[in-house]
Amino acid sequence: MGSNMNQVIAVSYRSARVQLQLEKLGVSITRYGLVVVLLLIGFLKFTEAEAAGIQPLVAHSPLLSWLYAILSVQGVSNLIGMIEIVIAVLLALRPVSAKASFAGSLGSIVTFLLTTSFLFSTPGAVQLSHGWPALGDAGQFLIKDVVLLGASFWTAAEAFAGT
Repeated sequence: MGSNMNQVIAVSYRSARVQLQLEKLGVSITRYGLVVVLLLIGFLKFTEAEAAGIQPLVAHSPLLSWLYAILSVQGVSNLIGMIEIVIAVLLALRPVSAKASFAGSLGSIVTFLLTTSFLFSTPGAVQLSHGWPALGDAGQFLIKDVVLLGASFWTAAEAFAGT
């Protein structure tokens, strides 16, 4: 009976260890995946094509459209790009500072809440098709941000636990 119990305990221990390793790997891939995404889209914001590409999204946003009253199309894009790059750097600092990474995660949450809101403010992002809501071109582009929003909450929770 004792031998059976030891085997059960050993299997449980190995299972818990594997689960913990998978969770750590998932958090790391999620965090640094967010870093890569934010860096890439942040640097792209400094291009004329990206500035023009986001202009209809930002212009229709009740939360961000006012930026065009004080900055040019490229200026707004540059500002957003700088913010995204700073957020990425903060997220990446997790091995050095849980607090900095938590702040980056909060910035990422705000970023993806804003971009997800474009689904509701951009004309044609969601359309009725056969009586059901369907994603238009802008909606298909934006829907991934729901997953990125969830990833941002996850990295925030992990970084907060380390503060």
